[in-house]
Amino acid sequence: MASSRALLTDLYQLTMANGYFQQGLAEHETVFHLFYRRNPFGGGYALASGLPLVMEFLQQFRFQDDDLQYLSRLTGNDGRPLFEAPFLRYLQGLRFTCDLHAIPDGTVVFPHEPLLRIQGPIILCQLLETPLLNLINFHTLIATKAARICQATEGEPVLEFGLRRAQGEDGAMAASRAAYVGGVAATSNVLAGKRYGIPVRGTHAHSWVMTFSSEEDAFRAYAEAMPNNCVFLVDTYDTIEGVKKAIAVGKELAEKGHRMVGIRLDSGDLAALSIEARRLLDAAGMEDAAIVASNDLDEYEITQLKAQGARINVWGVGTRLVTAYDQPALGGVYKLSAIRAPGEAWQYRLKLSEQPIKVSNPGILQVRRFFRDGMMAGDMIYNLEDGAPGLRFETFGGASQVFEGTEAQDLLQPVFDRGRLVYLGRDIHQIRAHAQAQLAQLPAPYRRLQAPDTYPTGLSPQLQALKQRLIDRLASD
Repeated sequence: MASSRALLTDLYQLTMANGYFQQGLAEHETVFHLFYRRNPFGGGYALASGLPLVMEFLQQFRFQDDDLQYLSRLTGNDGRPLFEAPFLRYLQGLRFTCDLHAIPDGTVVFPHEPLLRIQGPIILCQLLETPLLNLINFHTLIATKAARICQATEGEPVLEFGLRRAQGEDGAMAASRAAYVGGVAATSNVLAGKRYGIPVRGTHAHSWVMTFSSEEDAFRAYAEAMPNNCVFLVDTYDTIEGVKKAIAVGKELAEKGHRMVGIRLDSGDLAALSIEARRLLDAAGMEDAAIVASNDLDEYEITQLKAQGARINVWGVGTRLVTAYDQPALGGVYKLSAIRAPGEAWQYRLKLSEQPIKVSNPGILQVRRFFRDGMMAGDMIYNLEDGAPGLRFETFGGASQVFEGTEAQDLLQPVFDRGRLVYLGRDIHQIRAHAQAQLAQLPAPYRRLQAPDTYPTGLSPQLQALKQRLIDRLASD
């Protein structure tokens, strides 16, 4: 049996679960939603990612004997066991039996929209809060960052080079997968290539050049060893001289029936160096040789380089992608929105806050997306208990939206039905293609890298009225 991951949770999830068990609430049915409140990186959208990892986790969810033995050894501040035997026996038989609806991987999403909706016994839903957030938050963050970087290159391929700078092995693997979903063409991470089927790319390091007595000898030796993988790193010493030596070895390769794929720049004035390198390559008849650039690139640096006329056509991005350098956390949250005792009606719940953005939404929520002329036009969040929503809603910004004559699609799809997997899903290449199609349907003003327009999202009139009634009632208590 595979090693258990059931303890991939915060201790307070287990202490709350124990409390529900002690209070006789364990089988009360609940609805929780996972969502985020602000678009990452100051952008206009996010790209949902991580659902296949969630599906795998839930299928394997169970407490094994060694998990329960560990929990039995935990003590409270009085030195007595934190968890008593009846609760641990309950955990031993616990399996995932919930309904789960989710927005598919690679879908464009916006603040306050539930990316996941889970319905089932409160103990299960509570225990799953932390792992679900862990799996969705980081993957969504990195997929979104990758999409922004790929947008900045204007269709030129991006290579993910972040393994050595990632936040540990798990962070590196997650980042490689999510970056591919977001649009990168390949990764340097060979394990990610094997595990996820992502194309892998790589050249050589400065140490290779430094190993030999001359730069030209190093290039020639690499060409002999790897004639079908020759992208020469040219900036170990003098970059332009390195380009000239790469050209010389590239001509020798051509005489042997091979082709130099290109050169790589990793330091210096990348715009000026790429312009001169392009001139030299073209003059040598190597118009098809690529110029690969790396060196702490992100969407802002790439945009600036393009504005300077850089002749780079392949972009290697590492640290600032895999660490989400300018915003290291998505800030996704997971909130209870409805609860009922067996055989009783739903009681809706929301969290109040002095910050309006932190007031959660009650109900059993779905997201309806409207399209106009094949392009995304607006999203309405509605309560399934209210039946089909209308065509009018008010956005979170207070603007009235009417979607007559438009097409509509509900985004949350069934993934598990009472613990049984019902969602076929897509492979990673299909998810990546879906993400590209989604981004193409999002109008340009919402995709701007800086100061994007705010996409119209809001609550159905019925849901807004329910929310206000609950706010008024709670405020008066």
